[in-house]
Amino acid sequence: MTAATFASPIDDRYFEDYVTGSSYEFGDIAVSEAEIIEFAGRYDPQDFHTDPAAAMSSPFGGLIASGWLTAALMMRLFADHYLSRNASLSSPGIDELRWKKPVRPGDLLRIRVTVVETRLSRSKPDRGMVRSLIEVLNQSGEIVMSMIAMNLLGRRNP
Repeated sequence: MTAATFASPIDDRYFEDYVTGSSYEFGDIAVSEAEIIEFAGRYDPQDFHTDPAAAMSSPFGGLIASGWLTAALMMRLFADHYLSRNASLSSPGIDELRWKKPVRPGDLLRIRVTVVETRLSRSKPDRGMVRSLIEVLNQSGEIVMSMIAMNLLGRRNP
């Protein structure tokens, strides 16, 4: 599948611009050892995230990023490139979050986002729901994380 491009720039994108079946790719973002350790020290202090020597004895055989850091890096790419800057209203949540492969120092991540479903709101005609499959890929094209995002977006002409 070839990645699509949006017809409208991110600061002029509305519900109608998200077409079911369309797929987009954005990135890259590098993951450093220092960032892995700093994030984990604050939010996920497990040895395989914070201590390179101890991580060598872990089931992962070395330092790996917290899944929550991977999610945060995904969110940065998602917000910078996919999610409308002018019509994004909120998100009621995510579904099916999966960490599929470890992210390691030196990995280069990108996201592939596929519009799974668009649905107009029945109670509020000025908006709609966009469900998107987000896959985080490493430099080898392996999926390291996936999830389904739900976003409420304003309509261009309600």
